[in-house]
Amino acid sequence: MKKALSRIVLSLAVVCGFAMGAQAQQAKLFFEGDIVRGDQDGAPGPGCVLNSQFKHLEKVVWRLRILDASGKPLDDKGLKSLVVELPDGQKLPARFGVHPPPRIGPAVDHFWTARWIIPTEYPSGSFYYKVVATNLDGSSQTWEPFKSLPSRLAVLDGAIEIKK
Repeated sequence: MKKALSRIVLSLAVVCGFAMGAQAQQAKLFFEGDIVRGDQDGAPGPGCVLNSQFKHLEKVVWRLRILDASGKPLDDKGLKSLVVELPDGQKLPARFGVHPPPRIGPAVDHFWTARWIIPTEYPSGSFYYKVVATNLDGSSQTWEPFKSLPSRLAVLDGAIEIKK
């Protein structure tokens, strides 16, 4: 009876291990990131501050880190491309680099960034966006933020004043 119970427990452990391994193989990429106000000459307010509400003419910056299934960050040699897609079809290519840029200070991190200055004719309101990572083999994976209203990117009425 004891041997039979041991075999059942061992069989369950093996089956669970295979199931967990299959789930791990399905998980290809993991996305980390935030949105900040971009550093913009003449714009009010400091750059690189977390934000989800922007006025027209402000620079929006997506900062992203993409990890493979083992947790290793992927740079521009590990991904074919990374793109932020806006609901109107605009595609903002991200680039991989050091942060902050050398002109600002010593490097503390490396990640992907995509930038967008909100045009004055862009409609106000909140909207979704998505991030598409394309692997070297051409396959891709998409990430989208939470669907709740506070998680959306908001474009407020009015425009910032750029001082020269």
